Formats: sequence, structure tokens, C-alpha cells
Amino acid sequence: MAAASIIDGKAVALSIREEIARQVEDFKVSQQDSSFQPKLAIIQVGERPDSATYVRMKRKAAAEAGIAVDFIHLAEDVTEGAVLRRVAELNEDAGTHGIIVQLPLPAHINEDRVTSTVSVTKDVDGFGPANVGELAKRHGTPQFLPCTPKGIIELLKRYDVALEGTRSVVVGRSDIVGSPVAALLSAQNSTVTVVHSRTKDLHTYFKDADVVVVAIGQPEFIKGEWFAENTRGCVIVDVGTNYVEDATRKSGVRLVGDVEFDEAAKHARLITPVPGGVGPMTVAMLMQNTLLAAKRRYEEVNGVRPAGERVYEPLPLNLEKPVPSDFEISRGQQPKNITQVAAESGILPSEFEPYGFVKGKVDLKILDRLRDRENGKYVLVTGITPTPLGEGKSTTTAGLAQAFGAHLNKTVFANVRQPSMGPTFGIKGGAAGGGYAQVIPMDEFNLHITGDIHAISMANNLLAAAIDTRMFHESTQKDAPLYKRLVPAKKGQRQFTRSMLRRLEKLGIDKTNPDDLTETEVHRFARLNIDPDSVTWRRVVDCNDRFLRGITIGEAPTERGFTRHTGFDISVASECMAILALCDSLEDMRERLGKIVIGTNKETGETVTCEDIGCAGAMTAILKDAVKPNIMQTLEGTPVFVHAGPFANISIGASSVLADKIALKLAGVRPQWTPEVKEDKVGYVITEAGFDFTMGGERFINIKCRSSGLVPDVVVIVATVRALKVHGGGAEVKAGAPLPEEYTTENVEMLRAGCANLAKHIENARSYNLPVVVAINRMSSDTDKEHAVIREESLKAGAVDAVVSNHWEEGGAGAVDLARGVIDAIHNHSNDQFQFLYSTQDGSSIEAKISKIATEMYGAGSVEFSPEAQRKIAQYTAQGFSGLPICIAKTQYSLSHDAALKGVPHGFTFPIRDVRIATGANYLYALAAEIQTIPGLPTHCGFMNIEVNGDGEIEGMF
Repeated sequence: MAAASIIDGKAVALSIREEIARQVEDFKVSQQDSSFQPKLAIIQVGERPDSATYVRMKRKAAAEAGIAVDFIHLAEDVTEGAVLRRVAELNEDAGTHGIIVQLPLPAHINEDRVTSTVSVTKDVDGFGPANVGELAKRHGTPQFLPCTPKGIIELLKRYDVALEGTRSVVVGRSDIVGSPVAALLSAQNSTVTVVHSRTKDLHTYFKDADVVVVAIGQPEFIKGEWFAENTRGCVIVDVGTNYVEDATRKSGVRLVGDVEFDEAAKHARLITPVPGGVGPMTVAMLMQNTLLAAKRRYEEVNGVRPAGERVYEPLPLNLEKPVPSDFEISRGQQPKNITQVAAESGILPSEFEPYGFVKGKVDLKILDRLRDRENGKYVLVTGITPTPLGEGKSTTTAGLAQAFGAHLNKTVFANVRQPSMGPTFGIKGGAAGGGYAQVIPMDEFNLHITGDIHAISMANNLLAAAIDTRMFHESTQKDAPLYKRLVPAKKGQRQFTRSMLRRLEKLGIDKTNPDDLTETEVHRFARLNIDPDSVTWRRVVDCNDRFLRGITIGEAPTERGFTRHTGFDISVASECMAILALCDSLEDMRERLGKIVIGTNKETGETVTCEDIGCAGAMTAILKDAVKPNIMQTLEGTPVFVHAGPFANISIGASSVLADKIALKLAGVRPQWTPEVKEDKVGYVITEAGFDFTMGGERFINIKCRSSGLVPDVVVIVATVRALKVHGGGAEVKAGAPLPEEYTTENVEMLRAGCANLAKHIENARSYNLPVVVAINRMSSDTDKEHAVIREESLKAGAVDAVVSNHWEEGGAGAVDLARGVIDAIHNHSNDQFQFLYSTQDGSSIEAKISKIATEMYGAGSVEFSPEAQRKIAQYTAQGFSGLPICIAKTQYSLSHDAALKGVPHGFTFPIRDVRIATGANYLYALAAEIQTIPGLPTHCGFMNIEVNGDGEIEGMF
């Protein structure tokens, strides 16, 4: 046999590096994104010369392959914990795609622990337990193949060595080379025999071998003569790198492999040299794995999927008729692990904090990563004037999301408020949707979730306690001791807090040393002089406790007669909740909390704020986790952001700006994409506004959109035959009572009369120059003729479409037509001419803005302000707050202030009994008629049906 041909690994590796460099540039062009840059982090510990040499080789190869390198050189005596922390930081860094730890590590560091810490998605060496374990499985799916074994297979392919049906011998059984290369050869349908240095009669195994891979770590252990009897044209791959003494070399050593090269080459067809064979390929495969990791991360982050691949793994529905209770449906569905939902949504592990298996929080840093994306489409779901039974607004939101994500394969997010436990335990029930269109698990959704409302209650009540305590201490102390206690010496040093420095700035006192203030300045600084009658800040509780609406505090003898009349609001009516809903960062929340006005200084008439009290920092600390949006899922496995819950008929009644902004980015598109690609790939964010459009939608636009800078692409108004008949003169409907006959039989005349209410909501939405789609929420007693009437009247009133949706009975499949109608409305109509109802910049008075809302949105003829409301308006105007937008708290059961006035009342006098300020939330809110800021409980309460079974499962909620 002629002497073997040399397998030139050096030349092949060079061509691979050049290919990788071209692939990097090609990927930039294909994705129209010049910022794409694969990045490899290399950690070297200590000063070993061989390690330094290997690292230089890798850095040089990376430069040639167009891959950036972050070289981290740590001292020999670095602690294992410090190395692990550095690896963890690199795992979290979205810009790092591959991580390698140069081995060996110093003896005091556990190599296996360190390499096992590298994220499986960044383990480009392929040494981690997950990748090694998957490779060992028969049908395993490792993220990355180990570089040396992968390089060996690539070399064989490049030299046209067909492996199928061959006999391979692998000498060595290490986890790094021997075992994985045997697995890869077997995967190529070669029959593999693994031997080692202690195998008996080792030389006999080479006679019938087609391929021999040697990785035994002993110089020239495999003798060339052992291949003399091989007549199959053997291919020898020598992985060994061993230094032996050689007096003829300047270094005194020479590098040899595990095979006796010169003699073996006489009997082989192909053979790898040492050096210049496998070694360069190992480094080339490292670069290839890094490029692979970078592409995967890019596609994950940017939502780039192969054609036909689903966005979400849908959860199948087992549809039953009659439709079971909401709770039975929720309990009967097995949710996906919330980490899967987050991953499918494009949320990285470093941006996600799971709270058990079905809910979690999303870190706000995701907005930094996604800042360059164009937003997805923004869908606002609202309704007509509802009945006490509810018209399915939340159900429609969930059903639409299921239709988009589980049936039309679109990226979608449903963004909803966190329900208060007040209504949950009262009469209304929760807000998870219903039937086969709901958020699951519904008991987790309606109780606690991640504790955000509890945090709101605590922050609110901390400020309430601080206010009364400050008034008490000011009333019982003179200036000097009061100031001394406010700014105490710690270890001989006195120092102003952040809030105190801001108070000094507010007072115009340019001093930072507490000892430098004059007596006059001490008095001004220490004395807030809060007028007890001016205090607007109330305590809160997340319970419908009517007997807390008015209370007297300070009755204990320890309070020395300092009593004050005040009351409680429900927690979700707290300004803290509105701030949570409207802020756009943790720092913004901190600033807004500091701006809360709690009363006035009875000496100067100036406002007293939460910052003056010194409470804003502590309140922010309480709310630092609450500011992160929660994520759950629908019945069909599409993602749902559940965040914030301002009480809908008192406050803004919308989920958070932060959740909307995050969802819109996740559903967004890259600016480099063509218009056609953007239209195909754009996702949808479906959010809802409390109650009807005229109340919830008006606040959503004039307060939330004004704060966020976001504008809906379309408004979906939910209507039911039942509610429209109520507005057409039907009998009153009550929760828990049988429906009168007109609601279960066809009555076109009553329905058409009631459509005037729907027409008014459409007219109001159209006044903002937004397209409107009416969702006709189908109920079993409806008729086709009734649906046709609603569609006819909707189009006549200016809606671009009206679509029947049966998501309650059929889940997302029943809302597909509605989803398509929403898509058509967005793509065929523009929101470019959007406008607010009123301006906050034109000097309009508080009364003028309230009147504009009442007359144009509600249909009032005039507005009547009580003396208390007039006094407050004058006070807030004098304090410079007349430019704030307005939130009007009123009944949800009528366009007017009177729940008994159905249909489209007009010309009535709209009474405003009080006006309150929410400077942190940046609006004023006016209380109409007898609206209460804490509801009461009915005779038969929802809580009466709730129990916990022996397995700890909640039963009887709905």
C-alpha cells in the first residue's frame, strides 16, 4: 500500500474560519442588521504558559472568523466563588453568546463545578452535563457538540470519508473525546468499538478497522506495525498532544501524537499529523459553535422562526356542552410551566423570575434589550354600558388572544388588570374571563398572584401612619428637639436623607450640613404644619368593608386626644395603585410617589407631599418587586400580562403602562424589515379598559395614553344582545336572579332601541379618530336576526366592522373571525389622526375639562359642582394643578351618574360632589353623585361558597 495521504487539519480549519466570517456577514445582510456580532467569552485563571498559548490561538482564530472575544484573565489565587460569579454574570449577559473556561484550573477550584455552571445555551465547548448527557442518549438533542469530536467528524467529511456501514475503533473513553466521538460515529451508522490502554490484545482490533480515532494521552502508544495487516484502507485520526524530550530542538522537546506516525503512515490511507491535524479543527469548531449560539440567541430575541413553526405550543381544549363552570374548566386544564410561556414569548431566562409553576415576573431591563424594536399592534377592548352580569369584556380579551396565538399563529399578549379580592369575595366575582376563554389558573389569578396588591396596601398605609405620626410629634415637641430627633447624630455625624435634601431644595435652603441651619430655617424645615382637615390620604384595605368608609382615629389614651375623622378606600383605589399603573420605570415610580400631595401647610397654604414626610424611598422599597409585570397564560397557552388594578369606576381602570410597553416590544418588529415582512410578523397586544368605552376608554386615552405616549390601533367594543335589550327598555337584571323572558326570546324592536347605547359608545370612540370593531359576544339564547340588527346598527354608527364571536363556548376557535376583523381594521385604517378629547396645555380650567367629559362623552346638559368641589377646585388651581387631566369616578351602569338612567340619557345635570388630587399619578379625580371609594358586601357573598379541600385546592370560587 502507498504511504498515507496527510489530512491537513490546519488548511481545513482555515477554510472553516473563512466560511464563518462570510456567514457572519451573510447573516447581517439576510437579517438587515449590521449590529449582529457573535461574541465569545474566554476565562483564564492563572499564568500557565500552555493555557496562555491556547488562549492566544483561540483569540487569533476568533478574529479571523469575525467573532468578538471578551478575554477575562483572573489571578491564580482567585476564589472559586469569584469564578462562579463571573460565569453567572456572563450567563446573564445577552451580548455574550459563548463561554469557555480554559482548563486546567488551579487545584483549589473544582473544574467540574465551574464548567457545569456555564449555561447550556452558551456551553460552546460542549463540556457541560446537559450537552454531554444529551449526546450520550440515543435520540438526544445537545445544544452543542464537543469541539474535538465535532472537528473529527468534520475532517472526515471534508476528506470524503464515508462512514455509513464502516467499522470504527475509538481508543480512549474520556468524556471529552472518546465517548462523544464514539457517539457521533455511531450516529453516522458506523459500527463502533471502544477500547482503551488496558484492553487485552489491543493490537488485534486494528486489523479490520476502517476508521481509528486515538485519544489516549500517551506518546506514540499505538504502534505503526499494528496496522500492517489492515487491508481496508484505514483512516487514522490522532488526537494526542504529547511533549517528549528531543535534544535536537531548541526547546528540548517535540510534540508527538498517541500514534507512531511514521510507521503507521506506511499502512494507512489517510492520517492526521501532530501538530496540524485535529488541534486546529477543535478551535475552528469552537468558532462554529459560537456562531451557532449567536444565531440562536438572535432568532430567540428577535422572534425569527423557520417558516411554519408555531409561536406558542397550544393547549388543546376539551369542549363540553353544556359549558361547565368557569372554575371546572380552569381546574380541568393543565397549564404549561410558566418558564415555557416566558420562553415562547421571547423573554430571556435572565429577564424572568418564576413564582412557582404558573406565574412569574418580568424584569424591567427587558425594555433596554428591546428598545430598538418597533411596537406591535395595540388593541383596546372595552364595552357598552354593562349590566350587573357583565358583558364579557375580559372573556373577549382572553378569547381574542387565544384566537391570535393558538389558531392564527400570531405573536400575541393579553394585558389585564390584577383583580381586587374585594369584588372576588363580594358579588361581582373575579376578572379572569369565563367559559373557554379565560386566564388560568383562575384561583391563582383572583387571589394574591404575586402579592402586588398587598404591597400597595402596605406602602399606602405606611404613608398614612407617617402622616398622623408626624402631626402627633409636631404637636408635642418644640422646634429644637423635633429637629434633633428628625436628623439624629449617628456615630457623631448628622446627615440629611435624600428626601430631606429635596425638602430643603423646595424651601430654597441651600445647605447640606444639618448643623448650619438657622432657627428660622430649622422651623421651616421641621414644621410641616399639616392641617388635619386638609389631609386627603386615607388608609386602604383590599376588602369590601363598608363600615370603614368613615372612622375616627386616635381614640387610644396614648394619643393624648389627637383624634381625626378619616376613612378607608379599597386598596385598588389607592393613588399608589394608579402610580404603579402609570409609571414607566422604578425611578419614575420613586419620583411619582414623592410627588403625592397629602394635605396643606396650615401656616403657608403650601402643599405637603410624601417627599416632605420622608416616605417615598421606603414606599419604593416596598413596591420594587410589584413594579415588575406578572405573566400568566390563557386556557390555550398564550401569554397574559397581569399587572396593576386601579379600581375601574373610581380610578383609571387599566393595566400598567409597563406591561403594555414590554408586550408591545415583544410583539414588535425590527425596523430593518421590509413592510411586507413587518405586516406578516407583527404581533398584537390586547388590553382592556374598565367597564364601558365612555368611562374606561375615555380615561384610558386621556390619562393612560397621555402618560405612556402610546395610541391604540383599534378599539374593540364588546356588546351583548342581553345588555342592549336592557338599554332598549327591558326589565332590570340582577345577579343570581332568573332572566326575564325578553332576554331569552327574540325581541328585535327592543334590541334595536337599545342599540342607541352602542351607537353612542361608537360615536365617542370615533371622536378620537380611532377605528372601531364591535365584538358581538354570542350567548346561547341569541338569534341570527338579532346579531344582524347589531351589525347593521354598528356600521350605521361608524364602526368598520361588527363580528359575532363565540369564544365562551368554543375558545379561541370561536373568536377567529373577530381576530381577522381586528387585523383587517388595523391594516386598512390608520390612527394617524388620533386626538385627545381635551388639551392640558391650553389653560383650560378644571371645571371646563370636567364639563367637556360630562357633556360630550356622557351626554349631560350641564355640570353642577358642590360647594366642597368648588373649594377644592379653587385650592388646586391656586396650587398650580389646573393643567392635570381628569378622572371622573361614577357609576358604570349608566352613561350618566344615575344607574337607573339606561339607554342614552341626555340633557341631565351631572353632579360633582368632590374633587381629589393624585399628583403622583398626575391627574385630578372628581367624584360624581354618591360613588363610594370602598364597596360593601351583599347579603350572600362570594366568600360563602369557598372552601379548601384535603389536597389544598380551592373550591367553590365561582
